[in-house]
Amino acid sequence: MALKYVMINDIIEEHNARMQNLRKYYPFFVLAETTFAQYKEGRYAQLDMGYITMAVLRFFIQENSFNEREVSYDEYEEFMGQLLDRDFDVEIAEEDRTDLIMYIFDKIKNDGRAFEFTFYDPGKKQRKTGRVKLIDSHIVDGKVLYFITADGIEFYLDTKEIKDESKINVQQLLLEKMIVGENFRGGIEVVRRINSEVNRLIREKDEIVNLLSIDVFKGAEEYENYMKTVGKWFADEQKLFAKNKALVDKAITKASYDNMGKGNMKAMEEISQLELELKRTIIKHGSLISSTMELQNISDNIIHKAKLQKLRPAFDFAGQLQSIIKDDRPDKMLTILAPLFAPRIVKTFSMTSIDHMLTLKSEDNAKTTKVKKEQLDPNFRYEDELLDEQISANFTKLFHELLDQLSKWGHLSLKEFNGILEVKFGKEIYDNKDYYSFLTHLAQKDRYSVDEILKKPDTMLEGMLVDHIERIKTGKGIAILQNQTDGDMGHGGSGLSREMYAPELTLDAFRGMTFTLEFHPDEEIQIGEDMYVTGIQFNKTS
Repeated sequence: MALKYVMINDIIEEHNARMQNLRKYYPFFVLAETTFAQYKEGRYAQLDMGYITMAVLRFFIQENSFNEREVSYDEYEEFMGQLLDRDFDVEIAEEDRTDLIMYIFDKIKNDGRAFEFTFYDPGKKQRKTGRVKLIDSHIVDGKVLYFITADGIEFYLDTKEIKDESKINVQQLLLEKMIVGENFRGGIEVVRRINSEVNRLIREKDEIVNLLSIDVFKGAEEYENYMKTVGKWFADEQKLFAKNKALVDKAITKASYDNMGKGNMKAMEEISQLELELKRTIIKHGSLISSTMELQNISDNIIHKAKLQKLRPAFDFAGQLQSIIKDDRPDKMLTILAPLFAPRIVKTFSMTSIDHMLTLKSEDNAKTTKVKKEQLDPNFRYEDELLDEQISANFTKLFHELLDQLSKWGHLSLKEFNGILEVKFGKEIYDNKDYYSFLTHLAQKDRYSVDEILKKPDTMLEGMLVDHIERIKTGKGIAILQNQTDGDMGHGGSGLSREMYAPELTLDAFRGMTFTLEFHPDEEIQIGEDMYVTGIQFNKTS
């Protein structure tokens, strides 16, 4: 009797919820029954409205959810035109194309009205109407933009056509729409689906570990597929969790300021339940990340051991037996047992004996040799270190020259700066690639402060300047700006060797100076045959 009561209660009490869940499928089947037999005298009867509907929903999910932008009618029209040409073997007259695409769109959005689904509620003994839209629209800056609804996303998710690595991300985007639309009860269900998917991935990790212990090859293949699936959405997942958590907090704050009526109390309970479920999901998400890292370590160890075992003259009977049981192939036992019953005629040499032979040392080899301890030169420099110091020296000289001229004149153009460099170093400076590299690094910022450079360099150029100055102060730097002939620095050209690098050449003399760079890309300064640099104006500001 009690069981019968439970059954009747389930039928009556849960019928309303089941019908509300079914309503999101209703528009698809209404649209799928739409035929083109009566449209344009049946010229396009081969078109399938069910396929077109699913394609349009996937297009809107891609643009709205993944690309985070709403769709104009022109963009929909372009997508639909490509779909009709690609997927249907139907000749569409040019004068009919625009009308046909608009006709399809009007059907999918039901001329802007909701699809109405009527059902009977036995609990309240009355008929009810469920309304659902797949595509909705609003006006932004005088332009109509279209977007997929939460019901549309939920329906598409239930068809299992989203790729595995996108399932949780799309569920998160659906949750965002639910929270914004204040459908907190629906949001709770979405979060529970996310938890279920995360639990499935954690269980899948355990199955892969078991498979690795039985068949390392199949296990490694499953491991690669798992990592591709899970790894793709970790970064996006964290951002979406933070965004949805902020939306829930905002909803709680808003509800606390509203009048606490009976309806609002229910909403507050649903928000609190949603917040609790979301916290659980975040914890589960952290567990999934930990289990994924654990899986990576386990798989690396198992695969490494398997590689070593492949080099040993041993056969894994236990692993092969498990594989035979799993494949249900007892006939494979013949290939394993047959060699054991065959007479052993050929004598073999033990592999361990070979190891002993290779590692055995004769009496002569056992004699020790005396190792001489050599004194290392503390000032030794590798070639790449010398190259770095030469580049730093040239950069420092050029920067010092720029500061010196700005302190005298207050402003300077790149053309004028080049003229000064030509006088000091000759036109051969344009053959040195450090000149162009210096301008490239200098152009990364439009303002420089000597005090800030000495306090905390924040670019590669500033770091090289400070490092070279420190080397000069400690006596470890290059005393002369090295001549960079072909082969010296690996990048050719003569260097800045016409002047000695004076010990007093530091940035301390220019403390307090700041200057700015104004770029003039339209100005071209010729510095050689078929060689130009764009103009720069240097202005001292303090």
